[in-house]
Amino acid sequence: MVRVKICGVTNWADAKLAIDAGADALGFNFYPPSPRAVTPAQAWGIIRRLPPFVEAVGVFVNWSSDAVTAMARAVRLASVQLHGDESPRTVAECAATHPVIKAFRVDDGFRPAALARYRRAAAFLLDGFSARLRGGTGRRFDWRIARQARRYGRIILAGGLGPENVARAIREAQPFAIDVASGVEARPGKKDPERLRELMREVEMANREVITLARNGAK
Repeated sequence: MVRVKICGVTNWADAKLAIDAGADALGFNFYPPSPRAVTPAQAWGIIRRLPPFVEAVGVFVNWSSDAVTAMARAVRLASVQLHGDESPRTVAECAATHPVIKAFRVDDGFRPAALARYRRAAAFLLDGFSARLRGGTGRRFDWRIARQARRYGRIILAGGLGPENVARAIREAQPFAIDVASGVEARPGKKDPERLRELMREVEMANREVITLARNGAK
């Protein structure tokens, strides 16, 4: 079953919309240049209202491990996503207190073997490359790369995903989870209810296909 993280949540209305649609996790962006950034107070105002089994993930770019850990504890994050140029050592230090998702922007020079250095990461997020943006790019990359990267750990697929292509992306990449921000937005930081619900319907359909294939393969 492919899990779903809706990222760039900035308000309770959008958080509730994602929860009601069936999202497994919500992403809170602590990178001020992002149009989806939230303050610690804004994040906590949403996180404290989350129901059981819906996880809060904090997104950080080039913070120190001490700062990441302090923020994660303060707002009760379930896991942290490091979306900058963090070293394996920083990942390991953060992993001592919280599961770490290490993000990589996939460009033409990206090689899946680079993931092997980050042994303490609980999962790897692969995103479309932009020289200007750290996440929320809306840019796709070759999903075959994500499938190849599975040998190094759990893969979370991001970049250019929306209701129109998410089922195909799941079939081709076979990820552990998907991460969607701009693909379900009306504008940066504000989710589109119909696109979000349609995305979740497409994911559910793709998951049913995966289960059917697994059952048929076991016979």
